[in-house]
Amino acid sequence: MMAAMNPRPNYITPAGYAALKAEYDALFAEERPKLVEIISWAAGNGDRSENGDYIYGRKKLREIDRRLGWLSRRMKAAKIVDPKQQPDRDRIFFGATVTIADEDDHHRALTLVGDDEADAGKGLVGWNSPIARALRGASTGDLRRVSLPAGDKEYEVIAITYPGA
Repeated sequence: MMAAMNPRPNYITPAGYAALKAEYDALFAEERPKLVEIISWAAGNGDRSENGDYIYGRKKLREIDRRLGWLSRRMKAAKIVDPKQQPDRDRIFFGATVTIADEDDHHRALTLVGDDEADAGKGLVGWNSPIARALRGASTGDLRRVSLPAGDKEYEVIAITYPGA
């Protein structure tokens, strides 16, 4: 028998939580009821086996219900952390925006956010990603090695900022 594992906390910023809640509310209050109405209408049109509206509607409803379940679980597990409240602003913690430089002196700015908020294209890196794990607790000037699929890379922490600073 396996011991029950405590899942890692699902850290999330207040804005990230609001986005999850907004998506949940929109699906639950708008999308789902519209779809149920279409399915009811389609079901009243007779033979369901060849009724595209009915078949597609049921499939779409299952997708929405799956997404609602996922969003609900993520929100229940969420631990909202406001980076503005971080007392130690000299080290990298959740919500920090960090400027790092690689061996070739290429600079990039990353913000450590909840895994549900991650968007690499916008410089938002999930808290449990390899680079975020490597940077946690670092101070300006520290060197950190990150194991990436393409091999290890070393980064220097150039700057650390927090919102509202």
